[in-house]
Amino acid sequence: MTTLNHTGVSHTVFLLLGIPGLEDQHLWISIPFFISYVIALLGNSLLIFIILTKRSLHEPMYLFLCMLAGADVVLSMCAVPQALAIFWFHAGEISLEGCITQVFFLSSTYIFESGILVGMAFDRYIAICYPLRYITILTHTLIGKIGVTVFLRSYGTIFPIIFLLKRLNFCKSNILPNTVCKHIVLAHVSCDDIRINIWYGIFVLLSTLVLDVVLIFISYILILHAILHMPSKDAHRKALNTCGSHVCVIILFFGPGIFSVLTQRFGQHISPHIHVLLANVHILVPPMLNPIIYGIMTKQIRDQVVHVFFRKQK
Repeated sequence: MTTLNHTGVSHTVFLLLGIPGLEDQHLWISIPFFISYVIALLGNSLLIFIILTKRSLHEPMYLFLCMLAGADVVLSMCAVPQALAIFWFHAGEISLEGCITQVFFLSSTYIFESGILVGMAFDRYIAICYPLRYITILTHTLIGKIGVTVFLRSYGTIFPIIFLLKRLNFCKSNILPNTVCKHIVLAHVSCDDIRINIWYGIFVLLSTLVLDVVLIFISYILILHAILHMPSKDAHRKALNTCGSHVCVIILFFGPGIFSVLTQRFGQHISPHIHVLLANVHILVPPMLNPIIYGIMTKQIRDQVVHVFFRKQK
């Protein structure tokens, strides 16, 4: 592909470089990408199948988990095939429309997952603080409303970004040093004023991910307060066990993303390929490990998985 960098040309096709500086290692880097992709698709698809087909798992916690698994599948499919195409076939060309579409689905799905984690924190709060009213509070109708609200919030907040990007003229360069298209990365190759893009991006971050972290933190402060006032150590242990898998998933989801943001903000001396690798970690790792964490730490799911495989062997 011919790269056009001269002023006055608004590019309609872009070139994703993959991981800049490590082009000669792309084949080796593709191996963990591919493995994580396969595990994410198989693990989350199995979770969705088991939860939807086993009536004993039609409880609030597992319905939220089913939504999370569905979002993990979408997140993986939005990002990893594009990266593998770059690593294996040097197929980094992507149209402006395709790039904006990828920005929209990656960002909105990530925010959707964040909202579902808030819903799961609320579920654990009700289960531990109001166990006798758990079923009457968290009805299927309420769970459905929470799911729809989270969906509308995630796609509604990202939708304006489509128009914020479409209004720009991309005359600086058509080379994007990443494996996927991202809002600010794409905006930075524009020759127009992108201050509104930057400020809207900050607004989205504060009104979704930062707000979600605060709500989850408050939920677990209340949960820990309730656990500490339980009468027996056995009750403490059971309550902590019910939150264990969710806490692991929260750390796995927000940890790499926060670390990536901090390195981009304060790690000016860090190599560009490190920034890109860190940005990929929070897309690759949570969808791969979420089903494993819940499969290992949740007895009901573990038993159903064993039952499904043993039944098929008979």
